[in-house]
Amino acid sequence: MCRAVVNDPAVTFNLFLMLAMGHLVGDFALQSDRMAVEKCPGCDVVLSWRWWLTAHAAIHGFLVAWITGVPLLGLAEWGIHTFIDLGKCRGLYRLNTDQFLHILCKALWAGLATIPMFASGWRG
Repeated sequence: MCRAVVNDPAVTFNLFLMLAMGHLVGDFALQSDRMAVEKCPGCDVVLSWRWWLTAHAAIHGFLVAWITGVPLLGLAEWGIHTFIDLGKCRGLYRLNTDQFLHILCKALWAGLATIPMFASGWRG
């Protein structure tokens, strides 16, 4: 979606807002109750937790890649989202910290996607 590489705070902020909204769609609208539970080790019934967690994080990776137009940022989101959720599943922190870490990543992606010297080389 975001195709222009611009070092403009307004563009970066607008991209962050889109990423934050996309995150809420991915974590609450597109994540089923079953996925939310079974993505955690030891809570899986239908499929291995690895499948649920991989699929959930991949949805987030896709949303980041689609919104920023930078597939490598989507790949980074996929990996980092996996580890953040795994930490929450293992009881290292609660939902508030989990969501804070995810939103912090969105701020990072928005910043990187709008820095011309970085983003122009990452676009597909």
